[in-house]
Amino acid sequence: MSEVLIVGSVAYDGLKTPYGSAERALGGAATYSSLAASLFAPVRMVGVVGDDFKKADLDMLKRHKINTDLVTHEKGKTFYWKGYYENDMALAHTVKLDLGVFERFNPHITGKARTVPFVFLAAIHPDLQMTVLKQMVKPKFVVLDTRDLWINITKPSLLKVLKKTDLAVVNDQEIRLLTGEMHLMKGARALQKMGPKIVIVKKGEHGAMLFGPGWTFLSPAVPLDYVVDPTGAGDTFAGAFIGYLARAGKVNEQLLKQAVIAGNLVASYTVQGFGTKSIAALNKAKLKKRSVDYHRFASIPKVKI
Repeated sequence: MSEVLIVGSVAYDGLKTPYGSAERALGGAATYSSLAASLFAPVRMVGVVGDDFKKADLDMLKRHKINTDLVTHEKGKTFYWKGYYENDMALAHTVKLDLGVFERFNPHITGKARTVPFVFLAAIHPDLQMTVLKQMVKPKFVVLDTRDLWINITKPSLLKVLKKTDLAVVNDQEIRLLTGEMHLMKGARALQKMGPKIVIVKKGEHGAMLFGPGWTFLSPAVPLDYVVDPTGAGDTFAGAFIGYLARAGKVNEQLLKQAVIAGNLVASYTVQGFGTKSIAALNKAKLKKRSVDYHRFASIPKVKI
């Protein structure tokens, strides 16, 4: 089993959906992905929080055996996002955004953390992602997430980072912005030529597509009776994905496919509660039960032609 290094935002979120609301719910890409990865492998989390960060939240992360030594505490407020979802739960509407101490985030990777073999770079500024990679010592597998903002305003920097990554996680809109290809299959192949040999296209409630060297795999999402809050689902997916690979300590086609399924399974819990509440309460027994149900649902019978 190998460790995972996860770099990204730690935040408090104000959330409102058709199913309720929550104020100052623990969130942030690094938080969601670290909790997800910790279900499978040891995690070292890199981020920054303000002096308003609750000790109870830090203790919760530590209970999940997440190493928070590289989560720095700065004077000021923790990153805060407030938003809401209407009937289209795939579209978040931002009401307030206060970067707080995250605006000055400058990740420093020190000690044994520099040799961690599996690295997840959440959707932070590409220059910060590159800063992290320059501090790492020959990582085995690097996964990068991004967002449309960075593609639109920092594309040259992002393209440089992509050349140094093994896998990129994007959604439909992001892959089209990156490659200029309107067709998803062509876009994935074009993105592979930009650096990452493997590409995952997140499709929300429709699951995810995994593109490897010469092969493609489609994993449907877990069918759910209800969704409370979709915030952090993508980060959860990515965290569980790389955590699964780190547990194996290696990467091959079969493990990559299994890791995508693991990502879908864990993310299906995140969306059933506000913030990180559901994933923080998730354990292996619950995950195994949902895995059995999922495989029963996703089994594909042979068709006579």
